Amino acid sequence: MNFTGVSESDVDRVYLQLKKEAEDGGYRFNPDSEFTKNLIRGLLKNEQRYGYRACPCRLASGKSAEDGDIVCPCDYRDPDLSEYGACYCALYVSDEIVRGAAQVAPVPERRPPRSLRGKAPAVRTVTTGPVPVFPLPVWRCKVCGYLCAREQPPGICPICKVTKDRFERFI
Repeated sequence: MNFTGVSESDVDRVYLQLKKEAEDGGYRFNPDSEFTKNLIRGLLKNEQRYGYRACPCRLASGKSAEDGDIVCPCDYRDPDLSEYGACYCALYVSDEIVRGAAQVAPVPERRPPRSLRGKAPAVRTVTTGPVPVFPLPVWRCKVCGYLCAREQPPGICPICKVTKDRFERFI
């Protein structure tokens, strides 16, 4: 792969930064450091191209509003880890993979096709009483699930450190 404009010192710096953030949040990086650094190179190249770190294993549109779900760490990381032991690109893996008790296997694409993105699935609502009214909106981090009640989402998630554009209004 050609990663023109991505220096090895940048790759090493971001690798150490993201690995620490992952571990601080209870996540594990793929133990194959060369494989992982190649993914970091792709993230940095996408950041140069688009202004954000889109998953290097997916085709980004170049429009941050359309690609918010695939900005690393993507919205699909946790369900992929739970079901397959690794995220789609295998940057994040389970403890079993880190210990060598399991191997990374292919993870099916969870991201909906472009034609279906942004369309909310039918949701059945069950209420058992009056819906509470809160004095402030409740915001949810789409990456880690952190909830907070305030006028605007926090600039940085205190749990997983993603920016406020990764929050959605929850209530």
